[in-house]
Amino acid sequence: MLDLPSGRPVAVAENRHLAEHAGFLALPGGRSAFVDELAGELVVLDPYGPDAGRPLIETTAPVATPAEHLAADSTGRRLAVTTGLGRNEEPWSDLLTVVELRPDRPYTVRVRTRTGEPGLTLLGEGDADPLVVLRHREPGSLTAYEWGALLGAAPSCPAVAPCHELTLPDHDGHGDAYDPDSGRLFAAAGSGVHRARREGARLVAEEPLDWAGPGRGYYLRLDPARRTLWSCVRGGTADPGRWTEWTNDAWFHHLGSGRTGRVPLGPGLVFRLAVAASHVAYARVHPNGDELILIDPSAPLPRVAARRPLPPMDGAPRPGGTPWDGVQRRAIAASPGATYTAVARGGHGEIHLFEGDRALTVLTMPTPLDDGGHLALVAPGDGAQADRVGR
Repeated sequence: MLDLPSGRPVAVAENRHLAEHAGFLALPGGRSAFVDELAGELVVLDPYGPDAGRPLIETTAPVATPAEHLAADSTGRRLAVTTGLGRNEEPWSDLLTVVELRPDRPYTVRVRTRTGEPGLTLLGEGDADPLVVLRHREPGSLTAYEWGALLGAAPSCPAVAPCHELTLPDHDGHGDAYDPDSGRLFAAAGSGVHRARREGARLVAEEPLDWAGPGRGYYLRLDPARRTLWSCVRGGTADPGRWTEWTNDAWFHHLGSGRTGRVPLGPGLVFRLAVAASHVAYARVHPNGDELILIDPSAPLPRVAARRPLPPMDGAPRPGGTPWDGVQRRAIAASPGATYTAVARGGHGEIHLFEGDRALTVLTMPTPLDDGGHLALVAPGDGAQADRVGR
């Protein structure tokens, strides 16, 4: 863990193996959580603890792995973890773990649901028990479980029945978000962004949002500072060997006004994004040059405010091969309470730090950050916990 912008090491959690797909989850009080794949543990971090005489690791709890998604409720005391493929070709695990963080020690329960790569959201506000909703791909569905029923399940991983289910299109779900102000959940699919709200122990479907043009979104997240959903819409051939021809657009939907639109980003590989105080950031990988792209979300219509070149990566994806198998990638991180953006240079052990659109410094890491590593950027009181899905 590094202080910014100095790069001063603050603390180290050694021999931890972060579940990259589940990512980091912001919790109230400036804390963060992730899943350690090898240990089979949920790890809760207190990033500001070491400077105040507290340990970096606040607590741990056993969970099933390989972790696919990680989410929490509004209190940050109730969390859930779904399992995915890991290093396997076909879905094999149906385990869902729920964790209640208690003052004495965390209470953890594992249950069986359905094999796949389920997305995850926890619906509900305050101290009321949340509704745990899994997004399944094959067959597509939103499947809801009552928190009390999960937490009260018997030992030995029993199968549990959902309290309600909504149908989604098959195969192509990819991305989840939850808006605490409206109580709506959002699930990205090829046909659009499907919406539902909670009524007691039931889910009520609402009209989907469209992608405002051809292609589909491969990521979805909430910008809590501006109550906006963001995604990256990919278009073009389905052949991964022709990834250099893929088109990419930043897609946005303002949850207050209902305004929806797209901003062209350029060809190549664009996937995850990061939300900062003054901009939304995307990293684009292409043989003609990688770049950091900053979107100004405060303009009447969001627009590209800056494009900044990134140094090439040895082992970067090449034309004709897939952009994710055995190649280096870039991780990206920001905080809705800070103007910094951090971008990893996979395989080189470098993190390139920008302040606004200005390249600030390069932080050198003790490991190569293969596959891009995974980054989280936190700032005091940044409100990042309003996005309650791990990133």
